[in-house]
Amino acid sequence: MKKTILITGASRGFGKLWAEAFLDRGDKVIATARNTSALNDLVKKYGDNVLPLQLDVTDRKAAFDVVQKAAAHFGKLDVVINNAGYGLFGTIEETTEAEARSQMEANVFGLLWVTQAALPIMRKQGHGHIIQVSSVLGVATLPTLGIYNASKFAVEGLSETLATEVQEFGIKITLVEPNGFATEWAGTSAIHSEPIDAYNNVKTAFQKGLENPDTFGKPSATVDAILKLVDSANPPLRLFLGKIALPWAKQVYQQRLAEWESWDDVAVKAHG
Repeated sequence: MKKTILITGASRGFGKLWAEAFLDRGDKVIATARNTSALNDLVKKYGDNVLPLQLDVTDRKAAFDVVQKAAAHFGKLDVVINNAGYGLFGTIEETTEAEARSQMEANVFGLLWVTQAALPIMRKQGHGHIIQVSSVLGVATLPTLGIYNASKFAVEGLSETLATEVQEFGIKITLVEPNGFATEWAGTSAIHSEPIDAYNNVKTAFQKGLENPDTFGKPSATVDAILKLVDSANPPLRLFLGKIALPWAKQVYQQRLAEWESWDDVAVKAHG
């Protein structure tokens, strides 16, 4: 059955790639972007099957208006993919208040507003699937990406909770957690804080760890996974994308469990 799918941040990267994949197979797509001119090629190629809408996800009223317009235009809303967001590079000390707030507004609150707007529609339908584009950095962290890490940890907690709240309404929630991919995420779409020389060593080590080209997956290789996810009758709560994420997560959780165990006597005594 063909689906109606809303994707935020559809002007480039994963968003545009996935939008085109859905359109290629005949789905209806509502593609949102801050600048809809970046969607002109999709409109030219797919005509009425794509509805381009301007949206800054940090504007709560606009998010509700766009979601309502999308559902009214195609008569239903099967899937929402919260893909809009960006990366903020800088150590915790380097990050300004404005940079931190803007990161949270886009990556957390923008996702929240679109999610809240979609939920009443999906509850009324009795079905729906909300896919939150998180990151492996919502499971484990890397230095110089502290506020970005924090935003994705917030998305993880929000979405895991949401899944327990909406399951009785037939609404599914999935956290998509990519490892690094060769998109523009770390390039033109990223923000960089003003550097402090004291952190040169940690930044050099971080950059050195990224020199292996095999670290970054091919964006086009994610298409089959997203199509399978959207078509699944029983989608997972979490889905890694890429071959780096799971081995790294296993290593991180083994270390966490070992540390918790080593301090368990202290923890138990603290119970009273």
